[in-house]
Amino acid sequence: MATYLRDVIALNPNSFRLFGPDETESNKLGAVYEAGKKVWMGEYFEEDANGGNLAPEGRVMEMLSEHTCEGWLEGYILTGRHGLLNSYEPFSLVHVIDSMVNQHCKWIEKALEVEWRNKIASLNILLTAVVWRQDHNGFTHQDPGFLDVVANKSPEVVRIYLPPDGNCLLSTMDHCFASSNYVNVIVADKQEHLQYLSMDKAVEHCTKGIGIWPQFSTDQGEEPDLVMASCGDISTHESLAAIDLLLQHFPELKIRCVNCVDLFKLISHEDHPHGLTNAEWVALFTDDKPVIFNFHSYPWLVHRLAYKRPGNMNLHVRGYKEKGNIDTPLELAIRNQTDRFSLAMDAIDRMPQLHNRGAAAREALRNQQIAARIEAFETGMDPPFLKDWTWSHNGLWKQTVSKLTI
Repeated sequence: MATYLRDVIALNPNSFRLFGPDETESNKLGAVYEAGKKVWMGEYFEEDANGGNLAPEGRVMEMLSEHTCEGWLEGYILTGRHGLLNSYEPFSLVHVIDSMVNQHCKWIEKALEVEWRNKIASLNILLTAVVWRQDHNGFTHQDPGFLDVVANKSPEVVRIYLPPDGNCLLSTMDHCFASSNYVNVIVADKQEHLQYLSMDKAVEHCTKGIGIWPQFSTDQGEEPDLVMASCGDISTHESLAAIDLLLQHFPELKIRCVNCVDLFKLISHEDHPHGLTNAEWVALFTDDKPVIFNFHSYPWLVHRLAYKRPGNMNLHVRGYKEKGNIDTPLELAIRNQTDRFSLAMDAIDRMPQLHNRGAAAREALRNQQIAARIEAFETGMDPPFLKDWTWSHNGLWKQTVSKLTI
């Protein structure tokens, strides 16, 4: 992502800027300074030469004021140019500037009604340093609620994307930069994660916005026993690991893996232009099988978006529930029941055909969860078998890359 943004700036030296509250390096986007420095019109000191990346002219605008950065971006795109605002998801941006974004959404909606008003580039917001990776900042930095604010706005204006891996992030950003008259919110963690899809497959998946991942499914051509769905990079990782655990205990299970990039695919097509029809929904989720949906943000947002769907009583959503502390990633996930063990146990509880046969597996999963949590608490690190997990059942592309430094 950093290399991609560097090239975007290099190819558009007079029409693209990156904005942010002093977090460009922290968000692993430092490669952009190869194409354009950080604008600084004030006094320079000797120590500024050591990694300050300051220059009287540049393409990066930083100030520790989210209001100022968002206002800069709004004004910049109103001139016909393009830009991106990057910020920490849980603290710096969320709810600090949501009223400003709200008013911009309303302005776009009304501008669409004026014939002589030219289109403008979309207001693109990249949220990173996400809620699930606040190991050192803790509870104060855990708030993914900006998505709830944006989801309330007009379906003609807002879009929310949660790419599951680096290639999907690149495809999503390419789409957002080419769009106009939208507010695009993209959520992507800055830490290293597995790469699931090749670039071609990522473009295909992001174009659809939601789809079945056959390489992680075991129901091909048959009725699934269970649908394991996910939306968000870390949520997807834990959901896939849960499928792995289930297949270790029940290799005969028919599991369908569904991944969502475009959050508004969950809404009815009658209410949002990106929404699935009910027939498309049933083709993915069924209308009579249990669905375990692991979500990046607050779980009730998914329930709200999908409340009219066929079989919605079978939809069981896990997400952030305001249970936080200075935790390892595993500890935080367990607190909110979004970890692989909780998801696998949820699945067992909702498959009546397992009945008492699932009791031993459930007990084993609970014991594994307890042991892993104890190790994380005592050492301050998650067990290696969790951190280093990869899919082992078929040909997962096992390349590990950083989502934002790709």
